[in-house]
Amino acid sequence: MSDLVRRTAAELADALASGETTSVALTQAHLDRIAEVDGAVHAFLHVDAEGALAQAAESDARRAAGTPAHALDGVPIAVKDVLATEGLPTTCGSKILEGWIPPYDATVVARLKRAGLPILGKTNMDEFAMGSSTEHSAYGPTRNPWDLDRIPGGSGGGSAAAVAAFEAPLALGTDTGGSIRQPGAVTGTVGVKPTYGGVSRFGLVAMANSLDQVGPVTRTVLDSALLHELIGGHDPLDSTSIDQPLPDLVGAARQGASGDLSGLKVGVITELSGDGYQPGVLARFQESVDLLVAAGAEVVEVSCPHFVHALATYYLIMPCEASSNLAKFDAMRYGLRVLPEGVDNPSAEEVMRATRDAGFGDEVKRRIILGTYALSSGYYDAYYGTAQKVRTLISQDFSTAFEQVDVLVSPTAPTTAFKLGEKVDDPIAMYLNDLATIPANLAGVPGLSVPSGLADEDGLPAGFQVLAPATADDRLYRVGAALEAALQQKWGGPLVPPELNGVAR
Repeated sequence: MSDLVRRTAAELADALASGETTSVALTQAHLDRIAEVDGAVHAFLHVDAEGALAQAAESDARRAAGTPAHALDGVPIAVKDVLATEGLPTTCGSKILEGWIPPYDATVVARLKRAGLPILGKTNMDEFAMGSSTEHSAYGPTRNPWDLDRIPGGSGGGSAAAVAAFEAPLALGTDTGGSIRQPGAVTGTVGVKPTYGGVSRFGLVAMANSLDQVGPVTRTVLDSALLHELIGGHDPLDSTSIDQPLPDLVGAARQGASGDLSGLKVGVITELSGDGYQPGVLARFQESVDLLVAAGAEVVEVSCPHFVHALATYYLIMPCEASSNLAKFDAMRYGLRVLPEGVDNPSAEEVMRATRDAGFGDEVKRRIILGTYALSSGYYDAYYGTAQKVRTLISQDFSTAFEQVDVLVSPTAPTTAFKLGEKVDDPIAMYLNDLATIPANLAGVPGLSVPSGLADEDGLPAGFQVLAPATADDRLYRVGAALEAALQQKWGGPLVPPELNGVAR
């Protein structure tokens, strides 16, 4: 494996700035790594080698002229296949969008291009971001680089696996109920869900508009801060975008890395531990809390009583919004079109029925049916309306908690990565993986997952989640970087998955 692919994005940016390497060289190194191991991992749905190298050559020309577009200019990145990319396929992991090439870029993709980051390709995901394992992709599952027989989390398992397997130093994901943070936890990567509205959603193929958020997937907290600052900020094309500057995220990460958390008050969420949580995950969580105390933080227990209803609330609100959003895939305007068998001159309704039956997978159909039912006449108030009331109570729990503490913490996911196929036929068991991450999406607050170590039972990564008040994303980076520094000092370096060279599946 090339030394270039093992370096962090910040280290690669320094190497480019010093002239030690070129963007073409490091982009080619990552393309070589993808060719070497992605047959086993299946993190990518589409690799754009020609486009990435052309963008890298342009970056090198800017560096030679002394006019780099950004500190990360020339550092390659992978993009989750739910974000529109002009000239590259965007399938959302679904057959219904197979071959669709958008005529425009999502705002975050446009910002990447303006900053000069070569785009390596599009990463695999659960179809329309519906899943917790990346087993629900129409193009086959992604595998966890720590154990190829296990899931990499979901829905953004492709982005997390690409970063964990050293196929990309940076990636973009989306988080609707934990789809950045939960894959981060089970692959040993850093994943951040920014404040809702803090990063533009324009060009993100929506599953649930009030919950979806784009965010960074990286190997270090500092890299996440660098990427977050690049993609974040107000966007007039997104009506939910917050019209105010981002806090100093990179400065907060650098401050946190010094290891001093004096004056910070941390709340351990009582409802997000105990029954249902793997002992090894809880052990790594407690060790991490102890390290925060050693860094000077004050730790107290905080109760958020309505969090116990978050899972049920989410799985009413999200399917309702998803069923509405996916109505546009009607075989009339773009995407797949299937004609019903044995029907002469079929009606538009018959074509739509045949197309949606062939184009959508089982999990998508399940959520469309659930959402349509919950929104139907006679049930709207009982289900969707009631869920929105509970959502308000969950937001109030956060508000009350943040009057007492600066940040809240919990395990990111109840367990480490489970085996492929283990829960694919048990949707309720699958949904439980988002138990700790969902409250942040319901309230719109930011969250970060940082690796907390390997569970004793299976030697697989666990994650530590930090939550902060809305627009206080800098607190995530201060705490996350402090914990990361303390853990890596304890471990003697970062968590690194087993080598994948020579693996073929």
